[in-house]
Amino acid sequence: MTKRTAIDARRYAQLLSKTLPRVIQSEEEHAQLLARVEWLMDKGDQRTAEEDTLLDLMAVLIRDFEERNYPLPRAEPTAMLKHLMEDRAIAPRDLWETVGSKSRVSEILSGKRSISREQAKRLADFFRVPVELFI
Repeated sequence: MTKRTAIDARRYAQLLSKTLPRVIQSEEEHAQLLARVEWLMDKGDQRTAEEDTLLDLMAVLIRDFEERNYPLPRAEPTAMLKHLMEDRAIAPRDLWETVGSKSRVSEILSGKRSISREQAKRLADFFRVPVELFI
């Protein structure tokens, strides 16, 4: 999301009337809104506060459509941990302090022990991801 600054209601209303953002119902509407977002993103630092506000709104509409139409599969917490470790080139020893000990990390990765709620919170902070990935 973008920074919040005061917006000019008249200018914002003009942008809204050109874009006509609404709940996305089709792939075509999704593609159109994505194109509009890309156009605004390309403006970079030249975007106005009103355009930033519209960009935030369109991001919410796109996220809602994509969550409804392209749900991510729910992974088992240990599988998610292994994936994140591999993706970020993290070795088990890098998690010893976060999880509690060398043996705990080993037990979790081998499937002998599940991830506790407290460990899930610490792992979420470590990886900067939602805690729900580990619960």
